[in-house]
Amino acid sequence: MDKSTWERLGIETSRLGYGCMRFPVKENGEIDEGPASELLDRAYAVGITYYDTAYFYHDGKSEEFMARCLSKYPRESYTIATKLPVMMAKTRDNAEKIFNEQLGRLKTDYIDFYLLHGLDMEAFRLAVDQGIVDYCEELKKAGKIKYFGFSFHDAYASFEEILNYRQWDFCQIQLNYMDTEEQAGLKGYYLAEKLGVPLVIMEPVKGGSLAMLPESIAEEFIRVRPRATLASWAMHWIGSLSNAKVVLSGMTVMEQLEDNIRTFTNFKPLVEEELKAIRKVREKVRQRVKNGCTGCRYCMPCPTGVDIPANFSLWNKYGMYENKPDIAFWWTAMFDEKEKAKNCVKCGQCEEKCPQKLKIRDDLETLQKELDLVGAEMKK
Repeated sequence: MDKSTWERLGIETSRLGYGCMRFPVKENGEIDEGPASELLDRAYAVGITYYDTAYFYHDGKSEEFMARCLSKYPRESYTIATKLPVMMAKTRDNAEKIFNEQLGRLKTDYIDFYLLHGLDMEAFRLAVDQGIVDYCEELKKAGKIKYFGFSFHDAYASFEEILNYRQWDFCQIQLNYMDTEEQAGLKGYYLAEKLGVPLVIMEPVKGGSLAMLPESIAEEFIRVRPRATLASWAMHWIGSLSNAKVVLSGMTVMEQLEDNIRTFTNFKPLVEEELKAIRKVREKVRQRVKNGCTGCRYCMPCPTGVDIPANFSLWNKYGMYENKPDIAFWWTAMFDEKEKAKNCVKCGQCEEKCPQKLKIRDDLETLQKELDLVGAEMKK
């Protein structure tokens, strides 16, 4: 596993980081601990040292499970990154309670990388005004956290203001070859590079969407590197950016982990022919994807029971593949009627929570009509 040098911090981590938001789960939604443990053990064995979790991941179970799996290894041999839910904490006192709870879950007396979770301007101003930023700085001085940063979900203008507020040790942004102009985007990447702020990258495969391209689009990649997986192209693009110190991947099955291991072992940056193929694919995909949902589930639960990410996932698959028989089967025979978009009452709670700032209510109405038409067409 290739290593990444964080010059300003004087540290080294693995280039690939394990995102602990998408462990394999059982039918009831709980972490399937057997295969999940095997994944973490394999990751550690090959040299992955950066493990990213958060207070809310897997309904609050991710931190404890991850720590339990890694506890057999020397604590100094890996780094833990976790996040403070600012909008839940709201006050300095609550932030302190949450941090101490996280130490208990993680069975540790320090956290390597501590982030203010999912900042937009509202959360950032609250963190500043309520003394939460000051509290985290005190934690760092006390040695309870080593590096203080933030993860980000908002427009570039907000990113610029937040990044310039103080000398952050690092920050985490969403970036992939499709989302170069979304949120912080490449403009934000270059700003962080200019300011000397190391970056951790999330959603490099866009919630799995870039690993499921139709053949008519994937042929651009196959022509250049016939044996490379679609996911590896996305990971390679991010890995070719020098200030992307860690590339996170939420690996659910061993095949995904092994593919990423191959990508980040003796890594070679993309050459012009490969970059040209990515530009062609980007243009083709942008013409097909229905909306930008990454499946993060921040919008859930919906008060009326709509499974928003599941609706968008099927809709986007329809847009990318146009496999009508398959889409019709899942929509008419497998999708729970109570969880369909038609049950949306347009309350707007989901849009307030969405990191991508999607027009969820409008999109749910549109997708219900489109998928109903596909289902009806396939019945004929």
